[in-house]
Amino acid sequence: MNINLNVNGTPVAADIDPATLLSEFLRDELDLTGTHVACDTSQCGACVVHVDGESVKSCTVLAAALDGAEVTTIEGVADPTTGELHPMQRAFHEHHGLQCGFCTPGMVMNAVDFAKRHPNASEQDVREALDGNLCRCTGYHNIVKSIMAGSRAMAAAK
Repeated sequence: MNINLNVNGTPVAADIDPATLLSEFLRDELDLTGTHVACDTSQCGACVVHVDGESVKSCTVLAAALDGAEVTTIEGVADPTTGELHPMQRAFHEHHGLQCGFCTPGMVMNAVDFAKRHPNASEQDVREALDGNLCRCTGYHNIVKSIMAGSRAMAAAK
């Protein structure tokens, strides 16, 4: 099956098996390995990407269903011309919102979408938004702190 996507601002045309998951397509066909796969059951959130601007767990979406969509992975979040980190990425770095880093791409992608939709979210709102993202290394305190700071930085950058 032929699909056409815009991935991180670049048009992509591919011939794929109709059963190919978006996570497989991104990792195996496009070599965008920042999208991590851990559970294959939509439980951990390590595979979160944006499809047409909204967070999606890519391990549960068929790539064929997204023909014509715009997909952004963690590799496409930083400024493409300068390489400057996105405010949320910078906040995760500055506030130590990662430990081993495996969950971080999915956390950042979910946080960017959440912050766009909820620019003045409370700490409790952030904690609830993280419900679908698992981190096995931290106690979430610095992740929440990072998302709060990233959200403020995103709002200030508008």
